[in-house]
Amino acid sequence: MRRRFFVLATILLFTGCDDMNHQPRYDSYEKSSLFGDGKALQAPPEGTVARDDLQNASALADRPPMSAGLLQRGRMEFGIYCTPCHDAAGYGNGTVPARGFPHPPSFHIDRLRQAPSRYFVEVISKGHGVMYSYADRVSPRDRWAIAAYIRALQLSQGADIAGLPPEDQAQLKRAGS
Repeated sequence: MRRRFFVLATILLFTGCDDMNHQPRYDSYEKSSLFGDGKALQAPPEGTVARDDLQNASALADRPPMSAGLLQRGRMEFGIYCTPCHDAAGYGNGTVPARGFPHPPSFHIDRLRQAPSRYFVEVISKGHGVMYSYADRVSPRDRWAIAAYIRALQLSQGADIAGLPPEDQAQLKRAGS
């Protein structure tokens, strides 16, 4: 008798929990009588700030000081997020454009050499042309690191060999032979 009671109680318990799977809900753009405007999707209240927005805004406003660590971080992040389209040297000949997608501009054109570093941070944050925003993937500090690394790429590709120390010039000549 006791066993039947437990079996019956268990069956009733599990059937009672099934209501959790079939709760009334609204899809985002569905009509709703719950709100006065008849929409299920509501705008956030005035003055609402998304989590971490204030912290991210201050990190974007303040350019971190240049350091070897910042450049190293920029190189790593550039390799992860930028190289597929822009290639390792920044000429816009990555594997993605090689498969038929539009070529991004080279970082070595005059327009981008003259652009302030903040321009690169804003493009990473908001996207530009066919490039979508990387704001959800790349932290504000890492956006500055990538911008610093782009500047290093621009310097490296446009460097005058005569401005190098004699030992570096000799090493380049040996590598070119």
